Amino acid sequence: MSEPVIEAVNLRKNYGTVAALRGVSFQVQAGEVFGLLGPNGAGKTTTIEILEGLRFPDSGTARVASLDPQTAGLDFKQEVGAVLQSTALPDKLRVHEALSLFSGFYRRHADTAALLKRFQLDEKHQAFYSQLSGGQKQRLALALALVNDPRVLFLDEPTAGLDPQVRREIYDIIEELKSDKKTILLTTHYIEEAERLCDRVAIVDSGCIIAEGTPRELKQRSAGTTRIEVRLAKNVSDGILHNLEGVSDAHELEGVHVLHSTRPPQTIVALVKLLEAENNELQSLEIFSPSLEDVFLELTGRRLRE
Repeated sequence: MSEPVIEAVNLRKNYGTVAALRGVSFQVQAGEVFGLLGPNGAGKTTTIEILEGLRFPDSGTARVASLDPQTAGLDFKQEVGAVLQSTALPDKLRVHEALSLFSGFYRRHADTAALLKRFQLDEKHQAFYSQLSGGQKQRLALALALVNDPRVLFLDEPTAGLDPQVRREIYDIIEELKSDKKTILLTTHYIEEAERLCDRVAIVDSGCIIAEGTPRELKQRSAGTTRIEVRLAKNVSDGILHNLEGVSDAHELEGVHVLHSTRPPQTIVALVKLLEAENNELQSLEIFSPSLEDVFLELTGRRLRE
């Protein structure tokens, strides 16, 4: 296998008494979309900021495009593009001015007119930054990250706070970049984002990588099980539900009982009998195929977005 384009080796970072990273290691190959999937506070942003050269690790090493982000300086900046968690530009800066300004920072730069068209901003090229919608601002942030035609692209929560329609538009753009063979590292806490966009995923929790692989490989951890979510009129203990036929795991999360079952029909029949015996009522029941959410739930006992 060729040398990885991105490599993190045993990254550790503390903020006072809080251990943000506890030995994070992974590699990203050329042309790969690699996702860091985890809840807020898991250490995703700290990891990506170290790889971007914006933050120093307490220990461990990072390499991006064969360069050390901490010491390579201008040479490093020529090779990477980044969309941070939040992008702020002057309110009176026009869209085309922003692209021209950022293009001047690099030795190599893309065709700004083509970027405007690609990101559906050509009709907004004279608009002030303050006049753009949230989705337009995010598309501009992506365009700015590509003005130097980077070898590596970092996307930190690229669709956070956007409505579902705009989020899908951003997905389409990232899939285009994927087809262009860009090497992309993105962080997310959206299950569907990781499953749709990423070639491989590292699930991050409390500063550690707790699972890594393709979405399909990770979901195979839950192979043979089905997630059943039920709301009941009266609360029932997890222990009682765990004893139902076919149930391998049971948790209550925000008033919803989540059961993982290897035999869903038998589990549902047993649940109905239990409710009849307990004079309880079933308010809702939903059945789901295994997902990365289930992997995280089984590993941590929590949802990704609790």
